[in-house]
Amino acid sequence: MRPEYEYGSHVRLIRTVRNDGTYPGLEVGQVLIPRGSDGFVHDVGTYLQDQLIYRVNFVTAGRTVGCRGEELIAADREWLSNAFEFRDRVVANRDISVGSELIARCGDEGEVVKVVRESDTSFHYHIRFHQRTFTMPESVLSRKC
Repeated sequence: MRPEYEYGSHVRLIRTVRNDGTYPGLEVGQVLIPRGSDGFVHDVGTYLQDQLIYRVNFVTAGRTVGCRGEELIAADREWLSNAFEFRDRVVANRDISVGSELIARCGDEGEVVKVVRESDTSFHYHIRFHQRTFTMPESVLSRKC
Protein backbone atom coordinates (compact mmCIF):
# COMPACT_ATOMS: atom_id res chain seq x y z
CA MET A 1 0.00 0.00 0.00
CA ARG A 2 1.45 3.29 -1.07
CA PRO A 3 -0.23 6.52 -0.03
CA GLU A 4 -1.61 8.76 -2.76
CA TYR A 5 -1.04 11.83 -0.57
CA GLU A 6 1.98 12.69 1.55
CA TYR A 7 2.60 14.99 4.51
CA GLY A 8 1.66 18.56 3.54
CA SER A 9 -0.48 17.60 0.52
CA HIS A 10 -3.34 20.04 -0.03
CA VAL A 11 -6.55 17.99 -0.37
CA ARG A 12 -10.31 18.52 -0.70
CA LEU A 13 -13.04 16.41 0.89
CA ILE A 14 -15.57 15.00 -1.59
CA ARG A 15 -17.91 13.52 1.06
CA THR A 16 -19.20 15.05 4.26
CA VAL A 17 -17.49 13.41 7.25
CA ARG A 18 -19.71 12.67 10.24
CA ASN A 19 -18.72 11.54 13.71
CA ASP A 20 -18.67 7.75 13.82
CA GLY A 21 -18.27 7.85 17.59
CA THR A 22 -14.50 8.26 17.59
CA TYR A 23 -14.47 12.07 17.75
CA PRO A 24 -14.85 13.12 21.40
CA GLY A 25 -17.37 15.68 22.56
CA LEU A 26 -19.74 15.43 19.60
CA GLU A 27 -22.81 13.29 18.98
CA VAL A 28 -22.59 10.27 16.67
CA GLY A 29 -23.73 11.34 13.21
CA GLN A 30 -22.93 15.01 13.74
CA VAL A 31 -21.14 16.67 10.80
CA LEU A 32 -17.42 17.07 11.45
CA ILE A 33 -16.34 18.49 8.09
CA PRO A 34 -18.65 19.29 5.12
CA ARG A 35 -17.83 18.15 1.60
CA GLY A 36 -15.85 20.67 -0.40
CA SER A 37 -13.68 21.66 2.58
CA ASP A 38 -9.94 21.70 2.00
CA GLY A 39 -7.10 20.86 4.34
CA PHE A 40 -3.57 19.55 4.59
CA VAL A 41 -2.40 15.99 5.20
CA HIS A 42 -0.76 15.85 8.61
CA ASP A 43 -0.02 12.13 8.79
CA VAL A 44 -0.73 8.82 7.04
CA GLY A 45 -1.52 5.65 8.95
CA THR A 46 -3.35 2.37 8.55
CA TYR A 47 -6.55 0.89 9.91
CA LEU A 48 -6.81 -2.89 10.29
CA GLN A 49 -3.59 -3.16 8.27
CA ASP A 50 -5.42 -2.85 4.95
CA GLN A 51 -6.78 0.71 4.79
CA LEU A 52 -4.80 3.91 4.55
CA ILE A 53 -6.11 6.70 6.76
CA TYR A 54 -5.02 10.27 6.17
CA ARG A 55 -5.05 12.57 9.18
CA VAL A 56 -6.11 15.85 7.60
CA ASN A 57 -5.98 19.24 9.29
CA PHE A 58 -8.95 21.33 8.14
CA VAL A 59 -7.63 24.71 9.22
CA THR A 60 -10.81 26.72 8.60
CA ALA A 61 -12.91 24.28 10.64
CA GLY A 62 -10.25 23.99 13.33
CA ARG A 63 -10.37 20.18 13.26
CA THR A 64 -8.11 17.33 12.35
CA VAL A 65 -9.94 14.18 11.26
CA GLY A 66 -9.09 10.84 9.71
CA CYS A 67 -10.15 10.39 6.08
CA ARG A 68 -9.97 7.48 3.67
CA GLY A 69 -8.34 8.07 0.31
CA GLU A 70 -11.66 7.66 -1.51
CA GLU A 71 -12.99 10.67 0.39
CA LEU A 72 -10.23 12.98 -0.87
CA ILE A 73 -9.05 14.60 -4.08
CA ALA A 74 -6.13 16.96 -4.66
CA ALA A 75 -7.28 20.50 -3.82
CA ASP A 76 -6.17 21.84 -7.21
CA ARG A 77 -8.47 19.48 -9.12
CA GLU A 78 -11.74 20.89 -10.42
CA TRP A 79 -14.48 20.80 -7.79
CA LEU A 80 -17.89 19.47 -8.82
CA SER A 81 -20.55 20.01 -6.17
CA ASN A 82 -23.33 17.45 -5.84
CA ALA A 83 -26.80 18.45 -4.64
CA PHE A 84 -27.42 15.40 -2.45
CA GLU A 85 -25.49 13.36 0.11
CA PHE A 86 -25.67 9.95 1.73
CA ARG A 87 -28.95 9.50 3.64
CA ASP A 88 -30.64 12.56 2.10
CA ARG A 89 -34.32 12.09 1.39
CA VAL A 90 -35.20 12.86 -2.23
CA VAL A 91 -38.22 12.67 -4.51
CA ALA A 92 -38.48 11.63 -8.14
CA ASN A 93 -39.22 14.74 -10.20
CA ARG A 94 -40.69 12.61 -13.02
CA ASP A 95 -41.83 9.04 -13.60
CA ILE A 96 -38.77 6.76 -13.75
CA SER A 97 -38.79 3.46 -15.64
CA VAL A 98 -36.34 0.69 -16.33
CA GLY A 99 -37.41 -0.83 -19.61
CA SER A 100 -41.18 -1.15 -19.30
CA GLU A 101 -41.15 -1.36 -15.48
CA LEU A 102 -42.18 1.80 -13.62
CA ILE A 103 -39.87 2.00 -10.60
CA ALA A 104 -40.85 5.41 -9.21
CA ARG A 105 -43.67 7.80 -9.93
CA CYS A 106 -43.21 11.55 -9.92
CA GLY A 107 -43.29 12.54 -6.25
CA ASP A 108 -42.26 9.15 -4.84
CA GLU A 109 -39.80 9.45 -1.96
CA GLY A 110 -36.42 7.74 -1.94
CA GLU A 111 -33.13 7.85 -0.06
CA VAL A 112 -29.57 8.44 -1.23
CA VAL A 113 -27.57 5.28 -0.51
CA LYS A 114 -24.34 6.41 -2.16
CA VAL A 115 -22.82 9.23 -4.19
CA VAL A 116 -20.55 7.75 -6.86
CA ARG A 117 -17.95 10.06 -8.40
CA GLU A 118 -16.81 8.67 -11.73
CA SER A 119 -14.39 11.55 -12.34
CA ASP A 120 -13.92 15.21 -11.49
CA THR A 121 -16.72 16.10 -13.88
CA SER A 122 -19.39 13.44 -13.42
CA PHE A 123 -21.18 11.53 -10.72
CA HIS A 124 -24.40 9.63 -10.11
CA TYR A 125 -26.38 8.38 -7.14
CA HIS A 126 -27.52 5.04 -5.81
CA ILE A 127 -31.10 5.75 -4.75
CA ARG A 128 -33.40 3.44 -2.81
CA PHE A 129 -37.00 3.50 -4.00
CA HIS A 130 -39.51 0.96 -2.66
CA GLN A 131 -36.87 -1.35 -1.09
CA ARG A 132 -34.85 -1.48 -4.34
CA THR A 133 -31.69 0.44 -5.24
CA PHE A 134 -31.13 2.09 -8.60
CA THR A 135 -28.39 4.17 -10.22
CA MET A 136 -29.70 7.62 -11.17
CA PRO A 137 -28.48 11.00 -12.38
CA GLU A 138 -29.14 14.12 -10.33
CA SER A 139 -31.46 15.48 -13.03
CA VAL A 140 -34.30 13.09 -12.10
CA LEU A 141 -34.22 13.98 -8.37
CA SER A 142 -35.41 16.85 -6.19
CA ARG A 143 -34.96 17.61 -2.50
CA LYS A 144 -37.80 16.37 -0.32
CA CYS A 145 -39.81 19.29 1.05
